[in-house]
This record gives sequence, structure tokens and C-alpha cells, in this order.
Amino acid sequence: MVKTYFSNRVYKNTLPKKYIESFSHALLCFGRSKHFALQTQVLEKRSNESRRKKSLHLTIKERFQLNDHYANSAIQEANAMIKSQNELQKMYIENKEVQMTSVKKKIKSTKSHLTTLSKIKQSFMKGQPILNKTSREKQFGHFFVVQFNEKTDIYYHAYQFEHDYLDVQIAFLKSKLGRLEFKLDRFQKQIKSLKNNTKSIVFGTKKLFKAQSTIENYQNDHQQWRKDWEQARYNQMTISERKDAKVGNFVFHYLTDEQELHFKTPNGVAIKIENLVFPYGLEQVNQAIETQMNCKNKKKNGKPIAWSVEDHGDYYIFKCIIDVPEKPNINYCRAEGVLGLDLNVDHIAWSNINSKGQLIKSGLFSFDLDGKTSGQNTKIIENKAVVIVDLAMKLHKPIALEKLDTTKSKVSHTYGSKKANKAMSQFAYNKMISTIKNRASKMGVAVFEINPAYTSQIGKIKYMKRFGISIHQSASYVIARRAMRFKETLPPVLHSLLPEKIAGLHHWAQWKWVSSCLSEVRKHAFYRIELFACNKIGSMNQFFPPGALSDLEEKGLLKVKGRKSIA
Repeated sequence: MVKTYFSNRVYKNTLPKKYIESFSHALLCFGRSKHFALQTQVLEKRSNESRRKKSLHLTIKERFQLNDHYANSAIQEANAMIKSQNELQKMYIENKEVQMTSVKKKIKSTKSHLTTLSKIKQSFMKGQPILNKTSREKQFGHFFVVQFNEKTDIYYHAYQFEHDYLDVQIAFLKSKLGRLEFKLDRFQKQIKSLKNNTKSIVFGTKKLFKAQSTIENYQNDHQQWRKDWEQARYNQMTISERKDAKVGNFVFHYLTDEQELHFKTPNGVAIKIENLVFPYGLEQVNQAIETQMNCKNKKKNGKPIAWSVEDHGDYYIFKCIIDVPEKPNINYCRAEGVLGLDLNVDHIAWSNINSKGQLIKSGLFSFDLDGKTSGQNTKIIENKAVVIVDLAMKLHKPIALEKLDTTKSKVSHTYGSKKANKAMSQFAYNKMISTIKNRASKMGVAVFEINPAYTSQIGKIKYMKRFGISIHQSASYVIARRAMRFKETLPPVLHSLLPEKIAGLHHWAQWKWVSSCLSEVRKHAFYRIELFACNKIGSMNQFFPPGALSDLEEKGLLKVKGRKSIA
């Protein structure tokens, strides 16, 4: 596992002026060589023609007067950025395709609604109003009613309904349809551009580049903008590692006993940084350097060490990047059970199970990320990660999590509930996962990732009422059982309702069908479901006692009839 350890701050006012000038020159040369390496490869890819007579390595050495180690590091950083851009490009294309699918569905539903209203309008023009039985528009005597989820509009006569509702809605839907088609065309052009064009990178960020024309301070003082722009472009340098070097790096040499860092800049100035310590990882850095120095066969068994320098204006930060082996005593044992976690936007549900898959205890760790900054969110999540891993250590059990990718789901519901979309955008799932994993690795606790298929649905239908816990706690219980390799089959009474083509399939396909049938039932109704007390079942309505379901829910469940009765 590769880890980066930060040094203490090295303030510029404590260094000789010669060192500061050499630092600035080194960062400038390294940054320009990195930019040149990336832009050269981008332009060559766009034109399919070579723009140099020699290799890129030799071209950079001669152009910027760098030695092999600086030139090689600049090219490696440029190559890493190009690889990162290629991965981002794939992700952007996938997200755009998901957004296109969402827009196409919305266009289809809008056209359907527009067709329905146009037919009603035609019937009004003929003098014989005819309303669709399945639409929200209804007629009760001389009154016309439009039923929404949270309100009902009443129109007292046909003229008012036709001109105040139908004409307005038809005009609105036509305008909306045009906007959706424009949006679909824009997504198609964006995908075409992503697939056919080679993107470059703006070093220093696009935001700061545009600020010279958009922020008043920079408009009045262009020299200040240029100073900030160059600071943002040339503030970092990473020298790649070499395992055949004596201390893992041919440029930087850290003396562990004296706590001094020695290196030579491209213009030949030898720099010595005294009292350089690593507050969180000094032992690991010293151990890595000593191990490399004592290694006899470095080409075969050497452990390289990379170094990075960052200019933060008033001070420098040095970073040591080393390969740290995993702890030898990580608890992978599931003989005593597992601690299952279900991560949510405002809380983490957990369930502790034993070796037989039985629930011992369940609970919640709540937090609030609404309105917080990114840094505040990180601190809150880190705090909860410490609590969770401490609980796992106390129980002597590993942790089980879902392996989710929320990237596509965050862009796939553009026209869904605003409240749900806001919650999804605040759902820092990847940050939660990485924080828990890092803490668990540090404390020697194993983390298992499992397939998330139907964990919430199984928990809601099968375990929520049985244990009297929330849907998220029941989902964490299913996650823990799945990590223990337990199979979640349907309760026997549900098998009679399965269609014959579903009955012989995998149990996940069966859960998919059952959960789709019960998708319109409110969550709290499942606290009254009776799956294990029914001797004979004819429809899904019989799972719920009288009064548990609304009239609309009962009507929807009547459509699901059993294939046969179970005595």
C-alpha cells in the first residue's frame, strides 16, 4: 500500500535567499517541462504526426537543461495526467449516455401526456368532451377536476377547463418538448466531442484563468492575477522513485539521524533542509529509508521512495511517498460473525451478527452533512469512521460493506424528486468507504465488500418487522449475512405467487419480482406484514391485516394472483 507522509512546514523566512531562488527556478523548470511533455503528446495525438526528431526524454533534457531524473519525473507526471484524462473521458461518456436515457424517457412521457391532452382538446372542439379514464383529468357532473399528488384543481365549466387548463398545458408541453429535444441534441454532440476529440489540461485551473476577466480585483490589477496564475501553475514538483538508488531516490537524500533533507536543484545548487520531521509517520519514513539502505540486492528487492515539494506561498511542504506493507495481524476471521454496515446520506446503520447469522444487536450512527463545507464533511465522516472501527475492534470482528458505484445514479434521475436528488448529491459514499477502509487498515481490521443486490428490499420485506428495526438496519443485517455467505431465499409462502418463468430462476431474480410488486407499498406498512403466519395465500393483499394498506395500494396488489394455493 502506497502512503504519503507530510513534513512540518518549512517557512521561507528561515531559509537563505539563495535556496528560495533555487526552489523557484526548480519548480518553474519542472512545471514547464511537465506542461511541454503533456502538450507535445496531446498535439501529436491530434495530428497523428511526430513533432520532434528525438525521444521526448532527450527533447526535454535539452530544451530545459534538466538531468535524467528531473526529465524522467516530468514525463511520468505528464503520462499519469494523460492516463487520468482518458479514464475521466470514459466516465464522462458513460454519464452522458445515462443522462440521454433519462431525457429520452422524459420526452416519451411528455409526448404521451401531450397526445392525451390534444385528444381531449379535439373532443371539446367537437362539442362532446371525452376524458381518458387513466388520466388525472376527470369529470364529475358539470365540474372538471385535475388530480395531483398534493392538490386537486376544480374547474366549474367546460369553457374554463378548456382555456385555463388545456390550452395552457398544451402550450407548456410543446415548449417543454422543444427544450428536451434541444437538450438531447446537446448531449449527443457532447458525446461525439468526447469520443473524437483529445482534451488537454489547463494548468492552474480554468476558474483562475477566467478570473482575469470576471473578478474586479484582477481586472484592475492584471499583474496580481499573473502572479497568482504562475503560483498556481508552478507550485509543485514530484521526483519519481528508483529502487536501485541507495536511499530509494537519486535526487533527494534524507538523513534519518540528523533529520536533514539534501538535494540538488537543476541549476546545481545543493540545498539542505534542517529539522525536517514528519509528525504523522516519522517512524515509517525512517524505517523505509533504513530498509532500502540495508538492502543488498536493490534491483531485485529494493523499495523505491518518491519525494514531492509544494510551495504554499509563505512556506514549503515536503512529502515522502513510500510503499508501506499491510499489517501482518489483520483480523480476517469470520468465525465469530461480522459487523455489517449500511451507509446513508445522514447516518450509518450497523448490525452485529454471530457465526450462525443471527442478529445480536443493531444501531445507528447519525450525522448531518447538510450545509457543511467539504472539509467539515470530511471531519464528520472521519469521526464516525473512528467510532465504527473501534466498535469492530471491541467486537473482534471484520467489517462488511456494499460495493456501490454512485457516479451514474447521481445523474440518472434528473427529472425525479428534488428532495431525493438533493440527498443523492450530498451522499458522500466514496469518501465514507475510503475513510472507513483507511482507518480499518491502520487498526488491523479487515473490510469485506459484497454485492449490494436487493439488500434493502430483502431487509424491508423479510427482517424489518421480525426484529422491529429500521429498513437501513435490516439492510445492514442482510449485508452482514451475505458477507458470511448465507443465502437469502424467499419465505415459502411467497413461492406460490411467483410466475412459472421466475420460480426456477436465481433467488435474486425472485426477489426482484417480489420487490417490484411491493414497490408502491409504503415502508411503514411492512411493520405489519405477515409472511410466516399465513397458511394459505391467494394474493399479496393477504400479507397485510385490514387497515394496513391504503385503497390505492390494495387495488395495486390485487393484480398479483397466486399460481396455486399452499395448504
